Amino acid sequence: MGRDAKQILNLLVEEYGNREWRRRQSPLSVLVQTILSQNTSDSNSNQAFESLLASFGSWGEVADASVGQITDCIRAGGLGEIKARYIKQVLEEIRRRRDGFELNFLRRLSLDEARDWLRQLPGVGMKTASCVLLFSLGMPALPVDTHVFRVAKRLGLIDSKVSVAQAHKLLESLVPPSDVYRFHILIVEHGRKVCKAQHPRCYQCVLRGVCASYEEVSRRG
Repeated sequence: MGRDAKQILNLLVEEYGNREWRRRQSPLSVLVQTILSQNTSDSNSNQAFESLLASFGSWGEVADASVGQITDCIRAGGLGEIKARYIKQVLEEIRRRRDGFELNFLRRLSLDEARDWLRQLPGVGMKTASCVLLFSLGMPALPVDTHVFRVAKRLGLIDSKVSVAQAHKLLESLVPPSDVYRFHILIVEHGRKVCKAQHPRCYQCVLRGVCASYEEVSRRG
């Protein structure tokens, strides 16, 4: 791990406590939940996911349902037809390719192979694929959401011109596989509580001693 990344992780652990990996749900459940979570709140996406599970007896039934039926189920969470269409297409494609919905086989692949397999599914990008691999299978994929992207740029871990897609592998190269989970979780927590998009609390930040943005703020004022 690079010197700055190691310092950052140590400081975040001191501030928020350690975070140990624990499996959340099956890979398919995490995949569907992550699709539902895009551009909406956690409460909305959780409500939509619970409604989806309560309305169908199996993933096969969801795949066989119409887009309209799926839309009706997830609408309670403020979500609509576009996500319903992606969910149906993803389930149909997984069933076509795997003759079922079991995705634990991904753990036997390399990280890049597993992520590429998921990214071939309709509407699945780097972040969604990485969420499935990290949270369900414990593979060292580092999802770059808006918090991770913002905080990593401010800290100087990635260049300001780096894209979100490029940031996944760049950050993974800085963090050892055994630290990827807690690094992701703690950066997200820090982004929500301190390093906010608007009005970051720089003078309360435990990372100010290793932060490129704080150095600029200090020089200006």
